[in-house]
Parts: sequence; C-alpha cells; structure tokens
Amino acid sequence: MQIPISNLAETDRLGRRLGTLLFPGAVIALMGPMGVGKTHFTKAIAEGLGVLNPAAVNSPTFVLIQEYQARLPIYHFDAYRLKDWHEFADLGVTEYFASDGVCIVEWADKVSEVMPADYLQIEMSRVDEHQREWSVRAFGSQHQTLLQLWISPES
Repeated sequence: MQIPISNLAETDRLGRRLGTLLFPGAVIALMGPMGVGKTHFTKAIAEGLGVLNPAAVNSPTFVLIQEYQARLPIYHFDAYRLKDWHEFADLGVTEYFASDGVCIVEWADKVSEVMPADYLQIEMSRVDEHQREWSVRAFGSQHQTLLQLWISPES
C-alpha cells in the first residue's frame, strides 16, 4: 500500500494515530534513507502512545536503543551503525519483541533476518523537500489488522 505524505503535519497526524492503536508486542520496522523522517515519525508515534516528554525522543544511532515510558513501554532501536544482523540479535531484540512493549526499529532493512513474523513495515522515500511517499506492508495477522485500523477512512 502506498501512502503519499504532503508535509510534517501529516506525518505527525499519522504517527499519533498509529500510536493510539498499538498493542503490547507491536513491532514497527522503519526503512528509508537518512533524513527521510524515521525519527520524526517515531516521535509522533510516541506522542500517540502518551510519552510524557516527546522532546526526549531522539535517534538512538550511537546508543543503539532508547527506552521511553508511555501507555506501553517504547523500545526504539537504530540499526544504522551495526555491521550485520548478528549485532542486532546480540542486543537481545527477540526478548524485546516478545515483551509487553512496542518496538520501533529504524534501518530495519539492515536486520531483516531477525525481525519477527508479525510486524508493520514502513518504507519511506523522499519525493521532494517536503513530500514523502510511504510503502506500507503488514506481516502477520495482528499487524494486518493494525494496518486496516490505521488507514481506515476515519483516520
């Protein structure tokens, strides 16, 4: 499914809506080039989940994982600096995926070998300075239901 994104306000709206729909064990895989808005979208998801300090949500590029308290715990991963999926697995991601929190993985294409069977994948591409296009795909029944709820007409 392709979703055109016209501006940052639309990114924020979609992120906050997705955050309100997430459930324990939800996994969001974000892909796309640097500067396309993965961390910005993550911040909007965190807002939708009720994170107390949205300004604290930032890219975990150098620390590899950030944890935030919200309605559900948020585990925000960044695989950009990892050499391969083995390093990602060594972080204990399978335990995080099986937890009662929400996992958001930036640069998920670098670690696809360890992604769970059930997750939502959002590949972001730049159309121009302000516009983006997202290619969204759900794997597994829970995330297929999530995708249907997220993109429903009343969203």
